[in-house]
Amino acid sequence: MTAIRPDRLRLAELTSGVGAVVLGVGLGVLAADHIGSLGLPLLLVGAAVHAWGMFDKHRLGRQADAPEVWWEPAAYWTCWGLLALLAVGLAGRLSGIV
Repeated sequence: MTAIRPDRLRLAELTSGVGAVVLGVGLGVLAADHIGSLGLPLLLVGAAVHAWGMFDKHRLGRQADAPEVWWEPAAYWTCWGLLALLAVGLAGRLSGIV
């Protein structure tokens, strides 16, 4: 039986997550005419669930002293930065500034 390397497992998780995002975007584009009015609520719920999952996974990894691969901190903080930019953009758009 082969042992699973933690860095390889995390890369597989990241690849799976990116694929899920692309799949979700594709489904959203195909269904835009039918679910267009649900776009903002789905975006907000998705961002909140993603943020919690990302935070919780990071917290659990630190508690377990799991080894980090080189790209993990960069991906984690880049994602938080992108979520912050999304929040600023949405706030501006909803307030009529942008």
